[in-house]
Amino acid sequence: MSRPLAVLLLIITTMLWGFAFVAQKSAMATMGPLTFSAVRYALGAIAIAPLVLWELRRTGKRLARADWPVVAIIAISFFLGVSLQQIGLTMTTVTNAGFLTSLYVLFVPLLALVVFAQKPHPIVWAGVPMALIGVFLLNGARFDGLNLGDLLVVCSAVAWAVQVYLIGTVSKRTGLPVTISVICFATTALLSAIGSAGFETPNLAAIGDGWIEILYAGLLSTAVAFTLQAVAQQYVPPANAAIILSAEGLFAALGGAVVLGERLPLIGYVGSALIFAAIVMVELVPALQQKKAAPVLVQ
Repeated sequence: MSRPLAVLLLIITTMLWGFAFVAQKSAMATMGPLTFSAVRYALGAIAIAPLVLWELRRTGKRLARADWPVVAIIAISFFLGVSLQQIGLTMTTVTNAGFLTSLYVLFVPLLALVVFAQKPHPIVWAGVPMALIGVFLLNGARFDGLNLGDLLVVCSAVAWAVQVYLIGTVSKRTGLPVTISVICFATTALLSAIGSAGFETPNLAAIGDGWIEILYAGLLSTAVAFTLQAVAQQYVPPANAAIILSAEGLFAALGGAVVLGERLPLIGYVGSALIFAAIVMVELVPALQQKKAAPVLVQ
């Protein structure tokens, strides 16, 4: 797969995730966050399970014993990111959650540097603050009163950073991105169901009332989007991918405008411009430098 195509798939992923914020928030009117996550990710796992069989047959590969500990970390990080964000949304605004979730854009290169001693391209350090400032401006350049929900969303951003960093590396090494995605979905569905049974009162009527949100989140935002992420991140460096995915806030705002009739203030459009400038910058500058450094063949 070419890198431009991989970037396009990440942008589509970001769009599907951004629109999902509306569904995630509205679903909480009828069911608890763990119940929603359990049904959503069970549906997502079932939807792409046939692709796992296709992938295993096509590649002839299997996860090695050495891969399973890392896949387990990815799956647990995925569950924590999902759960903390979803619970946080019950206590904070979509505005705050959108900005605070995007902190993983900063956490990914920090994780790579501090934990794995891998230095990202220097342009990433310019793109990270640009993207974060862009998301902040997109949300009106304000917070609506920080609370426990905000703290939970910040913690979810740390978990997302671990997932974003590791899934690209492991998917590229194993060649099994769909298989890894289903493992994450199934783990999250199972752990969420256990938590729901212990802390919530799930019932079929409440789940039925939120069927539209569940279908969107389970099929498009989960089955399609996370699979595209796992596939595309084999071809895009983690720090660069994180900045591309920071455009999630832009699509969340667009979803709010289309579905809820919300409109961006002028400063929000400035934020949108900064986000896309950061995306273009971290993709274009390394590519131009690589092209410039490439030897010229004289025939």
